[in-house]
Amino acid sequence: MGRVFSYLAVFSMIYSFYVVFTGATSAFSLVLGVIASAVASVVVKPVLISRDLKVSDAIRLFYLVAYYFYYMLVAEVKAHIGIARIVLSRKIKISPAIVEVPYYVGTSYGMTLIAGSITNTPGTVVVQVDTKRKVFFVHWLTATTYEPVKAREEISAEFERYAQKIFG
Repeated sequence: MGRVFSYLAVFSMIYSFYVVFTGATSAFSLVLGVIASAVASVVVKPVLISRDLKVSDAIRLFYLVAYYFYYMLVAEVKAHIGIARIVLSRKIKISPAIVEVPYYVGTSYGMTLIAGSITNTPGTVVVQVDTKRKVFFVHWLTATTYEPVKAREEISAEFERYAQKIFG
């Protein structure tokens, strides 16, 4: 069952990309996409997935998709609005600082997801990572605290919650 689930996961991903990026709506295009995606999934699955997937992997995938929507629709929008207010304001209210932000995830994948999310969010950039102390050094354009735990709550706590669920 795990092997079938692995192929279905790859097929679903490829077919979803096909439909979204081609804008396929006709029956012919959708059927052609199914055929092409099925062939591609048979060829690509061994490269993308080295082991058979389990139900827990589907749950992780769900959290990954939820994280994507949270990041793109909430975190990014709030950050862009905040930066737009600063740029358009007559009184520039910034307090740039480099703050320590601890992280608690146990995998390098989780750490990378958090660091990338911080850096891609306007107003924050990870400038250094101390993997021994498990701390990011983040340049924060509108620093409101220098206390590491409070800075984590404001900058990366939500990213880390998702990273824990995705990467364990």
